[in-house]
Amino acid sequence: MKKKKIKVAVIGYGGAFNMGRHHLTEMKAAGMEPVAVAEVDNARALVALQDFPDIQIFNDVGQMLTQSDVELVTIITPHNTHAALGLQCLKAGRHVICEKPMAITTAECDALISLARKKKRLLSTYHNRHWDGWILRAVDQVKKKKTIGEIHRIDLRMGRRGKPGDWWRSSKSLSGGILYDWGVHLLEYAFQLVDSEIVEVSGFAREGFWGPQTKWKGDAIEDEGAAVIRFKNGAWINLCISQLDANPKPGFVEIHGTTGNYVIDWNHYMHHRLEDGVATTEQGPHPQSQSQKFYDNIAAHLIKGEKLIITPEWSRRPIHVLDLAMRSAKAGRALPAKYG
Repeated sequence: MKKKKIKVAVIGYGGAFNMGRHHLTEMKAAGMEPVAVAEVDNARALVALQDFPDIQIFNDVGQMLTQSDVELVTIITPHNTHAALGLQCLKAGRHVICEKPMAITTAECDALISLARKKKRLLSTYHNRHWDGWILRAVDQVKKKKTIGEIHRIDLRMGRRGKPGDWWRSSKSLSGGILYDWGVHLLEYAFQLVDSEIVEVSGFAREGFWGPQTKWKGDAIEDEGAAVIRFKNGAWINLCISQLDANPKPGFVEIHGTTGNYVIDWNHYMHHRLEDGVATTEQGPHPQSQSQKFYDNIAAHLIKGEKLIITPEWSRRPIHVLDLAMRSAKAGRALPAKYG
């Protein structure tokens, strides 16, 4: 007998990037059935109804959980709400996917993981960039084929000079801080390349320049945030996200190996090698991204029992690093990691 479709919903249908429609469209393409949207903004709720005419609209998450037959809920709301909403949905017996990041603190991640295990429900994070073409090629070349030897350092960077916008992502209490947007993606890339436990994290932060010029004032994100992540195998990661960088360097991922390095930029890769004293550089376009594989895997896991790729433990890893980085920056010293 053919198994029924998984009935899905989203919490949040905000206008930024139109992510509500994006998620429901990808879920539908993976064979799932969109049945509900929870959205407090009536104007955005009407947009959801125009996009999906047969869907149920709720202004309250609790009502959606009690009055609909939704089985899996994706949370698309400000970062500081992910943990509370995730726990609410898990308690109601639903499978849960959080938009990236999973949560803001390690403790929040651990609470979600613990309840998901207790309720025997799926818990994941929308790390669709796990299948970006640029990291797929880097994993194949650098990790599998070892084209630059052994990896010893990865530089992750995103920067420009400019005042943060006045949306919620520029609020530290709502977003978690400057590292909690692209920093989470960049760390998830790097963790695909380094197979080792995290030993410690050193965090650094500079604030007070842009903040007073924004509507968030003292609650604004940092002007610049950075972290150094040390691994048990001796490798390390340098992560830096900046609003003060007047001269950004090419590439946002740079992988350093014993015989060369590999740079990922927006439109191309640069593969530098040094063999027998001869330096060579190869440059080319990235292969096509395969982000739909995220929801394909979710559906296959729930219906066919296939292995879950973006596990809650995997989702916790970058959050634990950023949590430690924020606390380390305040303490002025490195902090030990827990559970890798």
